[in-house]
Amino acid sequence: MTFLPGLSQPAPPTMVVWNSAMTAYNFGPGHPMAPARLDLTARLSRSLGLLDLAHVSVEAPEVASDAELETVHSPEFVAAVRRVSDDPTSPDEARGLGTDDDPAFAGMHDAAARLAGGSLIAASAILDESALHAVNFGGGLHHAARDRASGFCIYNDSALAVQRLLDGGIRRVAYIDVDAHHGDGTESIFWDDPRVLTISLHESGLTLFPGTGFANEIGGPGAEGSAVNVALPSGTSDAGWLRAFHAVVPQLVGAFAPEVIVSQHGCDSHRRDPLAHLNISVDGQREAATAVGNLAARHCGGRWIATGGGGYSVTDVVPRSWSHLIAIAAGRPVPLRTPVPEDWRAYVSDKFGMDAPGLMGDDVELWWRSWEVGFDPNDAVDRTVMATRKAVFPLHGLDPWFD
Repeated sequence: MTFLPGLSQPAPPTMVVWNSAMTAYNFGPGHPMAPARLDLTARLSRSLGLLDLAHVSVEAPEVASDAELETVHSPEFVAAVRRVSDDPTSPDEARGLGTDDDPAFAGMHDAAARLAGGSLIAASAILDESALHAVNFGGGLHHAARDRASGFCIYNDSALAVQRLLDGGIRRVAYIDVDAHHGDGTESIFWDDPRVLTISLHESGLTLFPGTGFANEIGGPGAEGSAVNVALPSGTSDAGWLRAFHAVVPQLVGAFAPEVIVSQHGCDSHRRDPLAHLNISVDGQREAATAVGNLAARHCGGRWIATGGGGYSVTDVVPRSWSHLIAIAAGRPVPLRTPVPEDWRAYVSDKFGMDAPGLMGDDVELWWRSWEVGFDPNDAVDRTVMATRKAVFPLHGLDPWFD
């Protein structure tokens, strides 16, 4: 099964994780991680008819238990989150709780654990085969590490999903992260685990938080090559980003042969995002989601969990990008020239006093050079790609120059 826009495909059983209780993950007015991102995505997806498809189930997540959270987080960290949640006036900045990025708020533990629970039920659905694809657009909190919150992320739901898959008998999982920021937390949790291939394409740490994610970060002893980083230069556009993706990701996924793909689709790579410096369109983000879905179809029997992540252009970008993600996962891609539903545009106007986009795409022409046409040492993106290929391709039996 492939997900090529415009073609009729079989309907894959698809779970979408959503309930309005997920908007309780709220760091307060003015914080970039606005819960309206989730509400607007759900509303747009419903207006497009995606959540009413017969083969799509919408499931409300439960709050993950401490035992579940402790499969990737330390008990001391979970206890610290609970303490700060109960008393937000007593932050624990050493663990990233109560900082400018992660302000403390009452109920923080339950709110974060509910988003984590969403990715856990997604993994369970893949394991029990009640769904082939699952989307938790409220997840993707990839900066959270074993012992520390970071970058708007308290609990790492993607890592929890990967661990549940492993505990459920899956032997190899590929984690693909296309957020503008390096997926450092997820990478660190599985740094020494050769069963998990973490691939992150992001803006270089030279110009963007968290300042990590370079080509020489390849995994711990015994797991060399399990961490892959493509640190793209500031200003990279669709053509360069897609060239980099297709020059690195398909080859490594093919060599690794995962049984499930877990992906993180932060859409802060968009040219209008206020926190990053990439130059990607919604069209390019949709193309990336399509490519990930195709990799799952080719290598994993279709088994695919997709999460959200960053993205701070709340009305213009996030709802469209993640609605495309849901549509692709459901096997019913929405054409880029589709008008944005008028009821949704009216809601945005009434609620936010803003004009919403008129089309589901940005009306750009997507084109990129295949890596096979040759390496250009004068091109900054090509130099980034070659650094990554040299660092990890030989560890997977691949030739950095030709594969």
